[in-house]
Amino acid sequence: MTAPTTDPRTWVRQFHPAADDAVRLVCFPHAGGSASFYFPVSAQLSPAVDVRAVQYPGRQDRRAEPTIADLHRLADALVPALRPLADRPLAFFGHSMGAVVAYEVALRLAAAGAPPLVRLFVSGRRAPSRVRAESVHERDDQGIVAELQRLSGTDAGLLDDPETRAMILPAIRGDYRAIETYRVTPGSTVHAPLSVLVGDSDPQVTLDEARAWSEHTTGPVDLRVFPGGHFYLSERSGEVIRLVADELANAARPDATPRA
Repeated sequence: MTAPTTDPRTWVRQFHPAADDAVRLVCFPHAGGSASFYFPVSAQLSPAVDVRAVQYPGRQDRRAEPTIADLHRLADALVPALRPLADRPLAFFGHSMGAVVAYEVALRLAAAGAPPLVRLFVSGRRAPSRVRAESVHERDDQGIVAELQRLSGTDAGLLDDPETRAMILPAIRGDYRAIETYRVTPGSTVHAPLSVLVGDSDPQVTLDEARAWSEHTTGPVDLRVFPGGHFYLSERSGEVIRLVADELANAARPDATPRA
């Protein structure tokens, strides 16, 4: 294993070209996820939106690097890579663990003097202040596989293959450790409008836990509920992408006013 790289180019992927004046949207994957999860989002929003996707260490082309199993350290490591992207209107989208990573990076960028995000999309995750006792990262391999199958987040065929399972489970375990041991710094808030997206049958998030995101921003909050479970956004990708496109188009207008 090598140490995680500090080269900003290693952390961020761009799959499609974008207009020079396009709003920039940085997407953060879920636990065990990779940048390629957002390839369809990039394909549909390009060239009107400059979509970038974060690649965490420990997966795909970064398999040789150890997973960062502490969410605050992960956010710290992302800041140098993402700070240069704030040279134009910037929005974040994060699903599940990615929602919290996006939130923590937004806090750090603001502290570094970057302009506020035009919008923060948080999907499939309860508010940072809402903590559950979780210990998936302490289970054996079969226990982690069972959790992935419960949430329908990973192709069951991949998990059936021993070699593939051995290759991907270390990163998944590290991600689960990062999100399950995460605790928010009390009183921290972003200064951006929030879109909170959730599936109506997501076992990981209740509507009350989703509404609690309002405690973590000084901006307006818009809660959107979709049919589906934890990975509702895969089944409702068209609706989610249209929502993102509409919100970013509204944010890009000079006379735009935040939505409540």
